[in-house]
This record gives sequence, C-alpha cells and structure tokens, in this order.
Amino acid sequence: MAEVVEERPAGRSRPSVLIVGAGFGGVGAAIELLRSGFRDVRILERAPDLGGTWHYNDYPGAACDVPSHLYSFSYAQRTDWSRLCSPRGEIHDYLRDIAREWGVDRLIEFGRTVDSCRWDEEQQRWEVATSEGASYEAHAIVLATGQLHRPSYPALAGIESFGGHSFHSSRWDHSYRLGGRRVAVVGTGASAVQFVPEIAPEVESLKVFQRTGNWFLPRRDRRYPAAVRRAIEVVPGLQGLRRRFVFDYTESLTLMIRHPNTVGRIGALSSALFMRRQLRDPELRRRAWPHYTFGCKRILFSSQYLPTLARANVELVTESIAGVEERGLRTADGKLHEVDCIIWGTGFQSTEFMFPMEIAGREGRSLREEWAQGPRAHLGICVSGFPNMFLMYGPNTNTSGGSIIFFEEAQAAYLRQALQALARRGGGSIEVRPEVQEAGDREMQARFPGTAWTRCDSWYRNERGRIVTNWPGYMREYAQRTRELDEREYAIAGPVRAQYVSLRR
Repeated sequence: MAEVVEERPAGRSRPSVLIVGAGFGGVGAAIELLRSGFRDVRILERAPDLGGTWHYNDYPGAACDVPSHLYSFSYAQRTDWSRLCSPRGEIHDYLRDIAREWGVDRLIEFGRTVDSCRWDEEQQRWEVATSEGASYEAHAIVLATGQLHRPSYPALAGIESFGGHSFHSSRWDHSYRLGGRRVAVVGTGASAVQFVPEIAPEVESLKVFQRTGNWFLPRRDRRYPAAVRRAIEVVPGLQGLRRRFVFDYTESLTLMIRHPNTVGRIGALSSALFMRRQLRDPELRRRAWPHYTFGCKRILFSSQYLPTLARANVELVTESIAGVEERGLRTADGKLHEVDCIIWGTGFQSTEFMFPMEIAGREGRSLREEWAQGPRAHLGICVSGFPNMFLMYGPNTNTSGGSIIFFEEAQAAYLRQALQALARRGGGSIEVRPEVQEAGDREMQARFPGTAWTRCDSWYRNERGRIVTNWPGYMREYAQRTRELDEREYAIAGPVRAQYVSLRR
C-alpha cells in the first residue's frame, strides 16, 4: 500500500480510516462511512475470510439465538431467512453479501494480524504495524476486534499432557471424526448447548463437564413453512412488525435482569417450569439445576440440550476437574474419566478486548496500563488520551438478551459523526474529555448494583469483579445516547498542517 500525501482545502477533506477486524462491527463501520462519503477506508483482518466470530465458530449446530430479523442491520433487512434463528452459514453468507453489495469486500486485506497502533502527535495520525511486517498510516483507527474472538482455556494442571485429541469449539477440527469415540466436553455455555445435541448421537460416549448449571428458555426454531416465508416476503410492513416485536421481547429480558426481585421472578418461574418439563429424571435435574439468580449469567435458549443429557451414552459430570492426565480428566473425587478427545467449550477471553495488541496514545500512554483497573470507554466507543480512536463492541456494550448488531449500528453512526466533525475542521484530532468519560463511567457502574448481573461470577466481570462487558440498561437507551454526538464532550484540535494521508493500493 502506497502513501499518497495530498493538499486539500479545509472543510472538504475526509479523514483516512483504518479498521481492524472484518466481523459485523468492522463491516458495519465501513458501510456507514462509505454511505457518508468517506472513501479512504481500509480493513485489516487476520483471518482468510470476513465474518469474525461467524468465521471461526463453525462447530456443528452453530447458530444465533437472536432472531435474524433483529440480528441484522436495519438498512439491510432480508426476508428469505430459512428459520427464526438462522444457522451460522446463513449469517456468514448474509455478512458476505452485504459486504459485497456495499463494496466493503474490496477494502479488506486478509492475513493481517495487527501487533501495534501508535499515535503520532506531530503528524496527527496513527501508525499501525502487523506481525506480517506490513505497516500503515491513517488519520483514524476503528478497533472492531470485538469481545468474543480469543479462545479461553481453563488453567488446569497437566493440560498439555493429554495423549488424545483436543480442540476448542471455536477452532473446530473437522478433520477429526468423532464417530465411535469417547468424548469429553468441558464447559456448558452457549456454544456447548448447541453442539452437544449434534454430536451426542454419533459418539460412543459423551461426558459433559459442568461447573455451574444454566437457566434455559425454549428455542422454537423450526424451518419456516412455505406460506410463512411467502407472507414475510410480500406482506408490506410484516418484517418490520416482527422486528419490533422481537426488539420489545428482548428488552423485557433486560427488564427482568435489572429487577430480579420483581419481574425477574416471572422469568425465573417461566424458565423453571420449562426446565422441569425437559428434565424428567429428578437426579439429573438436581445436578443440572442453576443455583444463582436468573439472568446473572447468560440465559440460554435451547429445546434440545437438556433432553440430550438424558441419553444413555451421555453423562453430566458436576465434580470439579482437578487436572488433566494422559488418558483423560481426573475430577476432585479422584475418578479418572478416560476419553479419546476433549472439546474445550470454555468460551472466550471476553474482558481482553483487542489485547494482546499494543495501543499507544497521546504522549505514548499505554492502553493496557490505562485499563489496568478494568476497560472503560465513553459509551464504549471513545477513550480519553487516544485521539481519533474508536471502538466497536467495546467495554460495556454487550447485551444479555438483545442484538449486538443493533449496538454496533449505533456505534458506527456515532463514530461517523465524530469523523465528520473532524472533517469540518480540515483534519486534526478529536478525543473525549477525561471528565466526560469519568462521569459517564461512574453513572454507568452505579446502575449495576441491585441487578442480577452482580449476583454471581460470570464472564461479564473481570478479575476485580467489575462488570466490563455489559451495558446496564436497554437497547433503546443506548440508541438514544449515541444518536447525536455532542461536540462539547470532546476536545477537537485543528490540523497541525494542511496535509492529509490517503490509504490506497
């Protein structure tokens, strides 16, 4: 990529933007910028294909548990989804399709792993370096690495000593045949509850190692009948009505989580009744039952997982794992569970965000050091001391029931406004004021006490107990707060010199 330095009149420039990550966040940010006249946009993606989590998570049964007409961009609705909650392949194809429709696919450089981003105060631009040896410069960077991209493995003694086969669910080894094997699944989170019912019929035996039980709600996800699909396609407003209904339903889940002692009890009762119907065996029910407040951890949607635990070749193991040995897993009761394969369904390093990438902002300050007490960003998008840097799916922008695509669409529009404010001044820098970030963070964290989120340990919290992933309120609140950028909350500096760097091939 060559650097082209141009003289442009102030007020008519468009900052060059480098986006890291080509998942929903990165693609959505690029579309928003292209729609608004930005042309110097490029995306760096470490994988060989776009998709982010939908590229990596191709395990059997992978799908979204949010209905597709909400788990999609509002401006790129589809009426041809095969079912309510689409399988991974359809979601991945959807993202590929809209990237192609908007020309975003031509902006992506694959096989680029970003190691560092450094703010050059004199030039008012970011310098970006990759592990492949490539380097880039841009006025602004958008870090769209997300929260769910780095596999997490448990800290178990002897984990390297296992003599069989093993892999993480987000790096599924399709070359390894599970048929007739003795398989262990460690973890019972959102991924495991999807692939366990898929692999159980083909394996010789399946041992599912559970640390804590989950609260479940039914997942009614049959293929749409032809008549329903036709109605969705041709009846004006039907798709919008369905999207609004699902939006309100998912907001009701947040309502339950925010008020666990009142409306939250309704959700807990509904879940308990459903789970009792699914778990007929009293002993299995006792071991699978959650013992924490409804909504404290992610509520799971499945109508197949709990019945799978009752299969003759499936065993739910609730004893904690003491360590890994050559022949299998040994639990705290001293029993060795001999297996041929271990599948780690242990989730992601959700609180690490873009790390281990090194980010150096104004005066060389390290983002890792700034976040030593826990990640924080104004509205999850901007960080004081790091000019012209924007986050997609950043700290405290996860949702426990709604659609992260809704959040990312709002974030893309917000950062686009920031870049437009920069363009009106002919370039320079824009960064959130520290007092604004601090006040917003205090207000946000003050909303968590009393909610279900604080009543157990979960991947929403860092090692200090601070909730760093989730938004404490409703989707509609986040949309309202990000609808219009308030320039008074930002320090905006004009250009040091009237030169602009463009990113072009």
